[in-house]
Amino acid sequence: MMKKVFLALLGAILLMGACAPVSHLPSAPNKAEAVVAALHDPGSRYVVVVSHRGDWRNYPENSLPAIESVIRMGVDMVELDLKMTKDSVLVLSHDRTLNRCSTGSGKISDYTYAELQAFDLKRAHGIAIPGLKIPTLREALALCKDRITVNVDQGYEYYDQVLAIAEELGVTDQILIKGSRPWNEVKAKLESHPRNLMYMPVISSLQKGESRLLTGYLEAPVPQMAYELCFNELNDNVRVAARKVLDSGSKVWINTLWASLCGGYDDDSAFAAKDPAEVYDVILGLGASIIQTDRPGLLIDYLKKEGRR
Repeated sequence: MMKKVFLALLGAILLMGACAPVSHLPSAPNKAEAVVAALHDPGSRYVVVVSHRGDWRNYPENSLPAIESVIRMGVDMVELDLKMTKDSVLVLSHDRTLNRCSTGSGKISDYTYAELQAFDLKRAHGIAIPGLKIPTLREALALCKDRITVNVDQGYEYYDQVLAIAEELGVTDQILIKGSRPWNEVKAKLESHPRNLMYMPVISSLQKGESRLLTGYLEAPVPQMAYELCFNELNDNVRVAARKVLDSGSKVWINTLWASLCGGYDDDSAFAAKDPAEVYDVILGLGASIIQTDRPGLLIDYLKKEGRR
């Protein structure tokens, strides 16, 4: 009798485990593929952590050391910004000019890639790192291959070029590119290629009411992988939009970088709070399973305590 009871209890426990939402990365040949699998699983409770411009607090933003640092930190995705040189080389830079992040000045588009090698990158507090140069997209993707997924920001206008480099390196499936263009325009772009990068629409100003851009994507015949939702005030309009995204079978991406992108529930507020949960619980409450952060270590520690990684 006791044996039957034990077996019944064991079966119930195993069944519960089988039915419970997954809060860890699936098994895969490498980290990047595991993250991609989680991204494409709307039922996963695993929260994908995206590091904004790499580890810019300790290294020059959008630099190879900044990328390497977040890889070692356990981050799932690194966000990178693109600009094009005078001789059509894609390089990493958030700004159109060299002034803030390097020892150079002027527009990146006015220099060839070879000419850019005369300048060194600078850390956040303006200190130059001798010998550290602005990297190419190709160098960055080669470093990231199989180790971390990549979000290409400010890069949709270079979609064809990014895709060509990704195909050469064999990392197409590991790259996400985003934009705010209407669904029909993006659909035509994707249909012009036999293989594509992951794509995500960015939806802003949600607190004002219904978004035509969001509605257009929600009415598309195939659900989007995820939506980036931006709002400077968290109100019922935002909550309704997030629920619509989740009900469509897509994931919610929230930026906790600055208060203006997440209604004040940002990384610095979490850092200053007695408990980061006071802030990040609100973001998870919206159904977010992808969070872009400027404090990846803080966010990862919180998510581990919450059982979401």
